[in-house]
Amino acid sequence: MNFRRAHRDEPEINLIPFIDVLLVVLIFLVLTTTYSKFSELQLTLPTADAEKLRDRPAEVIVSIAADGRYGVNRKPLEGRSVELLASELTAAAQGREDAVVIVSADAGTPHQLVINVLDAARRAGLSRLTFAAQTSAGATR
Repeated sequence: MNFRRAHRDEPEINLIPFIDVLLVVLIFLVLTTTYSKFSELQLTLPTADAEKLRDRPAEVIVSIAADGRYGVNRKPLEGRSVELLASELTAAAQGREDAVVIVSADAGTPHQLVINVLDAARRAGLSRLTFAAQTSAGATR
């Protein structure tokens, strides 16, 4: 009778596949890492105390009342023709083609009156237009 216990082999961990997986992960990390250019240079940028002059384009505000009256830069116009409006826009722009025409029309203004302002701006050579509106809280945009 053999009373000896059976000899068990010690479990062996094979490190070769583990090393292979770690190398693949290392290669993946090296290839996907982004490198910033000039990271070795520490720069201190110069400062200046001069104010930048804001060159705003000329603004021409055209107001249109619900009853069809026009106003250019808060000056009411006597007539309602497109030609009169175009000449007033030309005078208000003072020869600057980069002037912005701001159309401020009443909510009840007929659509044709707004189209007349767009036509007059085209005739005056003013191509930059925007429309004034209010938010529901009452702030002007």
